[in-house]
Amino acid sequence: MSRQNMRVVDRPTSIPAVGRSRLAAETKPAAPKAMVGEGAAFSGFGDPHLMEFIRGGLGAMTEAGVSITPKLAMRNTTVLRCVSLISFAIGMLPLQLHRREDKSKATEHPLYRVLHRRPNAWQTSYEFRAFMQQSALGAVGDGRKGDAFALIVRSGRKILQLVPLDPSTVEVRQRNDWSLEYVVTRKDRQKQTFPQADIFHLRFGLSDDGISGLSLVKQAAEAIALAIQTEKAAARLFRNGMLVGGMLKHPAELTPESYARLQASMADREGAENAHRTLILEEGMTFDTASATGRDSQAIEQRKFQIEDIARPFGVPRPLLNVDDTSWGSGIDVLGQFFVRYGLNPWFEAWQQAIERSLLTEPEADVYEAKFNAGGLLRGSMKDQADFFAKGLGAGGHAPWLHPDEPRDWMDLPPRTDLPAAMGQTNNGDRNEPS
Repeated sequence: MSRQNMRVVDRPTSIPAVGRSRLAAETKPAAPKAMVGEGAAFSGFGDPHLMEFIRGGLGAMTEAGVSITPKLAMRNTTVLRCVSLISFAIGMLPLQLHRREDKSKATEHPLYRVLHRRPNAWQTSYEFRAFMQQSALGAVGDGRKGDAFALIVRSGRKILQLVPLDPSTVEVRQRNDWSLEYVVTRKDRQKQTFPQADIFHLRFGLSDDGISGLSLVKQAAEAIALAIQTEKAAARLFRNGMLVGGMLKHPAELTPESYARLQASMADREGAENAHRTLILEEGMTFDTASATGRDSQAIEQRKFQIEDIARPFGVPRPLLNVDDTSWGSGIDVLGQFFVRYGLNPWFEAWQQAIERSLLTEPEADVYEAKFNAGGLLRGSMKDQADFFAKGLGAGGHAPWLHPDEPRDWMDLPPRTDLPAAMGQTNNGDRNEPS
């Protein structure tokens, strides 16, 4: 955008057509404020939102007049909470390689160590997966797509490392044979093209073209922008000191001497450190407390609604955002299971199938599978688990369908052969028989 096409004015002016992003040049001594299109305002040439507008065009701007980038979005506490909940869950749950036949852990396979313990030389498995998940949500880089990329480092056919890539430096192209290639801009600004076999690509399930996923941060940009503007309005209210806590009333006319003493007394009580200090009134003055107006209540409701509106596309329930007024009690276990089933399970499947596609050969995919162990999040209370295990082991006359080592493995306890028999039963090999 050339300076000949830029107009800088000293106050906001409307430009009738949205499609005309034309800015005329004028020089004014006052602080500049540039207006672009309809409702797009910038504080000056140094405004970072102006650069984002230049890069992304009018589509980068929201109706609230804010250009949403991942860095700006992550300053909103709701976005930060939603992204951290999903990313931390993906990072902390065990991701292991199993044999399809007997579901045992394939610890001898080189990929097991990469997925479960050390994906590269500087990240733990938790850190790698949390970052990749954050990227797939659109909260890394430029946030235009819901993609996460990692370079696959091999020695022969053995996978040694997974190196995460900044999604804003990766361009995905589809060749004439329908395979994909990835053009990566390196730190030295040189471009390097990798075949599909060399890139681990995780994407959000919804897509415009079947190649790149939708960015949830971008899809929720309007809700995030409105929340940011609402928060800014509240902050300006405090910064400008326009909060009126009450009114002083005098039955007649206040003398200059009393006015001076009152003004000095009030000045001594300004600031948060002097809040709630007693004010001495003179000459029959009274203090009336200002009540909250309907507009104040609407502002509070608006901020609460924006929390729900932002969290909705991420699939995070209200109580997990610490905004629900209801005390859930024991129902919080059911809420956690709800979040796993409808918020995390799609991501589990996306990870597992991406690993099978990119990190396993066709013969290996017939033998091995990658699986998240979400048991820790799906478990109920200790009492519910004890009842479940007891019935599975044959308590109360039920037919046993669990081996004693299985619940111990779920509880991260080692196998044992010296477990005492249940009351009224005797040990008979691997079976418990009534005495």
